[in-house]
Amino acid sequence: MQEALPLTRDVVLIGGGHTHALVLRAWGMAPLPGARLTVVNPDPAAPYSGMLPGLVAGHYRRDDLMIDLVRLARFAGARLILDRAVGIDRDRRMVHLSGRGPVRYDLASIDIGITSDMPDLPGFAAHAHPAKPLADFAAAWEGHLARVTAGGPADAVVIGGGVAGVELALAMAFRLGAGRVTLVEAAGAILPDLAPGTRATLAAEARRLGVALRAGAPVAAVDAGHVTLASGERLVSAFTCGAAGASAQGWLSGTGLDLHQGFVSVGATLASVTDPAIFAVGDCAHLTHAPRPKAGVYAVRQAPVLFDNLRAALTGGTPRPYRPQRDYLKLISCGDRRAVADRSGLRTSGALLWRWKDWIDRRFMARFADLAPMETAAPPGLAALGAAEEAAGQPLCGGCAAKVGRGALSQALAALPAPRRADVLIGAGDDAAVLRIGKTTQVLTTDTLRAFTADWGLLARIAAVHALGDVWAMGAAPQAVLAQVVLPRMSAPLQSATLAEILAAAADVFAPEGAEIVGGHTALGAELSVGFTVTGLAGAAPVGQSGARPGDALILTKALGTGVILAAEMAMQARGADVAAALAAMARPQGAAARLLAPQARAMTDVTGFGLAGHLMGLLEASGCAARLDLRALPVLDGALDLIGQGIRSTLHSANAALRPAMMLPEDPRAELLFNPETAGGLLAAVPGPEAPSLVAALRTEGFPAAIIGTLAEGQPAISAD
Repeated sequence: MQEALPLTRDVVLIGGGHTHALVLRAWGMAPLPGARLTVVNPDPAAPYSGMLPGLVAGHYRRDDLMIDLVRLARFAGARLILDRAVGIDRDRRMVHLSGRGPVRYDLASIDIGITSDMPDLPGFAAHAHPAKPLADFAAAWEGHLARVTAGGPADAVVIGGGVAGVELALAMAFRLGAGRVTLVEAAGAILPDLAPGTRATLAAEARRLGVALRAGAPVAAVDAGHVTLASGERLVSAFTCGAAGASAQGWLSGTGLDLHQGFVSVGATLASVTDPAIFAVGDCAHLTHAPRPKAGVYAVRQAPVLFDNLRAALTGGTPRPYRPQRDYLKLISCGDRRAVADRSGLRTSGALLWRWKDWIDRRFMARFADLAPMETAAPPGLAALGAAEEAAGQPLCGGCAAKVGRGALSQALAALPAPRRADVLIGAGDDAAVLRIGKTTQVLTTDTLRAFTADWGLLARIAAVHALGDVWAMGAAPQAVLAQVVLPRMSAPLQSATLAEILAAAADVFAPEGAEIVGGHTALGAELSVGFTVTGLAGAAPVGQSGARPGDALILTKALGTGVILAAEMAMQARGADVAAALAAMARPQGAAARLLAPQARAMTDVTGFGLAGHLMGLLEASGCAARLDLRALPVLDGALDLIGQGIRSTLHSANAALRPAMMLPEDPRAELLFNPETAGGLLAAVPGPEAPSLVAALRTEGFPAAIIGTLAEGQPAISAD
């Protein structure tokens, strides 16, 4: 995406909580030119807490309460970094992450929620599940249900008699059945913050669903099958949940910010009372001007104030105060599609209230479903013949889907003369050039990727893996690297920080493979692109594409589907979890796979922009063989087949599919996936048939989803499949 103005300020949202999700939505509707927005969150989706009891009770699917941050970030024009913040260096204005280098900020906002972990309770960390963070709890609960369905024990204990604990206990009892759930509370009564009438109503609901209420019963320890009370009594529990109290995340104590019981102290503008460049919202913030309990309603209503105040700080405007309400309506679900309402001591209950709560929750989630991709600029009224037709259709994809088609490239390369130098053994046409330097054989290749993700550090990592693909495919050891980076227009401080981020991410890939970044070239341009020129040492005889023989087995080391998933993500039609998995697959280096395959491979290539069909055809043409594929054996990324079946295609797909008329393929989405352009795709190796099973086993031990996908046969170069 081309920026209207140069980038001059970095805004980093730490955490994907409710407030930040709403800020992202608002930013997408009114972006601020010149500001780069980043959100850091460990998962591609963030759960909405209001629907968690409904998920536990079985009224909602997990997807119903997940805010897709990948889709939301695309809408906002923000970069999403899937990592966990672990610290803030306020002097250097850097957010430190657990899995990669730091991220620069001019303004930062913290919305990381709370945890109901109980680290001081013996056995809790090993044998219990805190109700927050919600995503981890939801996954643990679904695992418990699966074990119960398989015949395992169902009994559950909920530690904590506040609203959260009571809601979860009622929901669990509805799902598991009467007599299966015990709620324990250390204090003398449950729900101490609610009015007596509301407490009595919820206690009656608990008795109706068979929940055992144990007030005045502090817990002494948790083990794999029991909860031991301070009295010595042991409660049977196959699933123990902690919902007692709320704790701040520990890394906040190292920021130097003023904290109240571990939570960031903020003033009326939601900025830290210590540092005006850092804001905090939601449950992780303490409102010094108007202390309030931890509740989602406050987080939701902070969003417009935070949005306005971030923009004010970025533009030199005047911030506005956040004035929280003194009380709010509490709608507490009762497990079986009933709810209790409490406000200012008044209470009522019934099925109608649950339907009202359900309507409120679904309306909130609908705000993140009704998102449209950014409109492309309209073409000019007068243009050269053919220009309008070329511009029609979907926007140009990034990554390998932005490559020139195989046919056009082949025609261009055919016009080149054969190498005239004796030390150029292989020129254009193979995966890499092969040079003789004394008694050493060196391979040389270059690749550049047009950006397909706003996480430029991740893009650099993928570009490094992609550039190494040709070196690995020839069985060579990576040696030296030149970087080619085009940055969009940005201020000098952002240029320095962005280049540092890109080069550090790339070095994390190259260095373990023995390659050194020794130089390169940088420029400013319309949009970001990252590429690398790589040399490798191949010994006497590098692996080429011309040595395959009939009877060889074909091994593929990575799953297919990156092109269609990225195309769908750009159109905001892909699930965030599927996009995250595809990006992780692209970022996975293949040096270990190459070292296993190269000694046995008769021919090898990497599967990139021309798709499996195009790259396999190149190998067949060089070796003079035919291939038969087993489509059912193809490893495929989650979501790719569904998207192909919906008719979604990358912009290079149609050029790749020009091979189809000469192939014998069934009408099957897996067959269509053969033409899907891949970025940083797998190695495709032809190996002796008897060696293939042990090689695949070794590759899988290394963590690669490798598979034998077909065999080679006598005949003219052609591909058939079943």
